[in-house]
This record gives sequence, C-alpha cells and structure tokens, in this order.
Amino acid sequence: MKIEEVTKTKGNLNDSTRVILNIMYTEKLIVEQFSEILKPYDLSGEQYNVLRILRGQKGIPANMCIIQERMIAKTSNTTRLVDKLLLKELVTRKVCPDNRRKIEVQITQKGLDVLAELDSKVVEHENVFAKKLTSEELKLLNELLEKYRNKS
Repeated sequence: MKIEEVTKTKGNLNDSTRVILNIMYTEKLIVEQFSEILKPYDLSGEQYNVLRILRGQKGIPANMCIIQERMIAKTSNTTRLVDKLLLKELVTRKVCPDNRRKIEVQITQKGLDVLAELDSKVVEHENVFAKKLTSEELKLLNELLEKYRNKS
C-alpha cells in the first residue's frame, strides 16, 4: 500500500516527504507487532533492549552508562527501566565494590530464561518483514538507511 493511501493524501508528495512518512509508518507497524510479542512477558521494547544488552555482557555487570550508550532509544530513562526489571526479578543491581558511586546491573537466570523464550519469536517477527525482500534488497535497504542516517 502506498503511503498516500495510508495517509489519505490527495495530490503528490515529494520524495523527501514520502521517505519520512514511509519510515515513520513502517517503524510504527514494526513496533506495534513487536509489542504484541512482548506483551505476555509484561515487557516494553526498551526493557527488552536492556535485557539484551545485559545478556551481551556475558556475566560481566554493566553500569548505567554502558547500558545507556548501547540503548537504541537514547532518551530512555535507564534507571527507571532497570527499576522495573528489578521488580520483575529479571536483573540484579548492586553498588560497585571499587567505586561506591557506581551501580552495577546484571541479568538474572530468570532474565536469561525470558530472553531464551523470546529469541525464536523475535526471529520469526524479523522474518515476517524480511521475507518480503530478497537478500540483495535487504542488504541495499540496510545500506540506504545507514546512508540516510549518516550526518556527514
């Protein structure tokens, strides 16, 4: 479906506007479907992102700065996200023994189990979108999106 049909736009949109609207609308569709996958686990996309970051630490605790710099949504309130995951017993939080001003966060076994359960569902979600394109088109789309985001 063309973006003009989605937005019920009469007349022609310039290419720059069409790109922005297409990206925004596509992101909305992806996020909505991803949220449905996370809903039974009572997780937000940002909380899921924190868990993935912590799993990637392979048992090494991460401080809030590490988590924040690896987040996709840089505006997320990392402390609030960690607090919510702590209540769900998906992470632990403790004061760093070397620097008492530093808080270390680590994923729990329960958090690892939740991610393991979600892994195949997330791959399936990605494949729903990816199967609509050839591998060459996926590579080109990635290159174009990265080029589009590049500030220089």
